[in-house]
Amino acid sequence: MQKKIILEARVNEYAPRTSNPNIPYTADEIVEAAVAARKAGAAILHYHARTADGGATNTVEANAEIIREVRQATDLLILPTLGFISNDADAMKRIDTVATLALDPATKPDIAPIDTGSANLELWDAETRRFENPERLYLNTTESLAHYARTLAEKGVKPKLVSWSVGFTRRAIALMDAGLVRGPAYFLLHLTGGRYITGHPPTEAGLMAHLAFLPDDRPIEWTVNCLGGNLLNIAPAICRLGGHMAIGIGDYPYREFCTPTNAEVISRAVEIAQKVGREPATPQEARAILELDGA
Repeated sequence: MQKKIILEARVNEYAPRTSNPNIPYTADEIVEAAVAARKAGAAILHYHARTADGGATNTVEANAEIIREVRQATDLLILPTLGFISNDADAMKRIDTVATLALDPATKPDIAPIDTGSANLELWDAETRRFENPERLYLNTTESLAHYARTLAEKGVKPKLVSWSVGFTRRAIALMDAGLVRGPAYFLLHLTGGRYITGHPPTEAGLMAHLAFLPDDRPIEWTVNCLGGNLLNIAPAICRLGGHMAIGIGDYPYREFCTPTNAEVISRAVEIAQKVGREPATPQEARAILELDGA
């Protein structure tokens, strides 16, 4: 029997409603999206706290409200964002909100992401041949990464090692070798499409380039998302190769299907997985696969 596939619903990120009107902003909207995604087959909720008008916020209070309400409504595993784009030493503080949330069992996240390198987050306009936001940087010093890993280990929160490219993967493995991340490691292979050019492209070749550098001598579970591109195009390959999927309208609006909800996109991912004999994992099954606290 094929192993279960873990589906992570990436419900909003920092995407605007101009891309898809179903992007949830408020806590109530995130809860509604989470419940529907769970029914469709998701096991993990990844969200970004937003203001009522869609702005970015990452306060303890905003996240605590979302987590409490989601847990009252569903059994999804909780995976908030770690923080914001940063060009300075404040990157070290990016873990603080998750660390505070973890002090209370009612708001403790199950998983938190660590992007294992720094990334340029400019946008490339192929038509005008110009860069937008060429100064924008997501800074993650190695010192910061070690601090994040130690903090999550102390709090009992599973790190998700987010790899934008092979160099990120090598650094994540180094964190494992340094004893900062215990197995099974949970990797997110972060593909990028469209105007996002920092990352492997959302093709089977781009995926295989990632997988070529995942070691086979230690326990690793890997999932895949795509910022700015349709992940469903390579979903059959992901499923055949034993990976999991992290998908939602926060990463890409999926206008090929008009203006779908997160649940509708998750349902399409489930259909693809089932065609190769893989059923969606429940949150409790995902907890066991990833060996989270309480498994």
